[in-house]
Amino acid sequence: MRTIDMSKQFVVFELGKEDYGIDILSVKTIEKMTNITRVPKTASYIKGVINLRGEIVPIIDLREKLNIEKKEYNDNTRIIIVHLNDMDVGLIVDSATQVIEIDNDMIEEPPESLNIGDQNVIYGIGKINDKIITILDVEKLLTA
Repeated sequence: MRTIDMSKQFVVFELGKEDYGIDILSVKTIEKMTNITRVPKTASYIKGVINLRGEIVPIIDLREKLNIEKKEYNDNTRIIIVHLNDMDVGLIVDSATQVIEIDNDMIEEPPESLNIGDQNVIYGIGKINDKIITILDVEKLLTA
């Protein structure tokens, strides 16, 4: 008898005092902050590109993309490299804290009262004990 996967694993990271998660299946690697080469005439949240083991990877500051107050990068700052549609993209986050498994029944759809519209980058709200994790939809995040 086949079992149905009733949970998913997420990479949890911090932006400010909030916890966010993205599906671990989208994550290729997590890197320490490195020098980023600026690319002219791009949106302010696109910080530039890095050379990651011979591959040029565009880098997005997730704080700016999500309209969260800017913060200086520090030793905890990480770049989460995600893979989508045959392309790698780096997401700058304050820190990458852990990988957790969340049961599907512990993930709720985002409240309609948020009124985010068609560009909703939130996949759902995960609840683990007394912790709330905003789970992001990587595809919508990168195409919004």
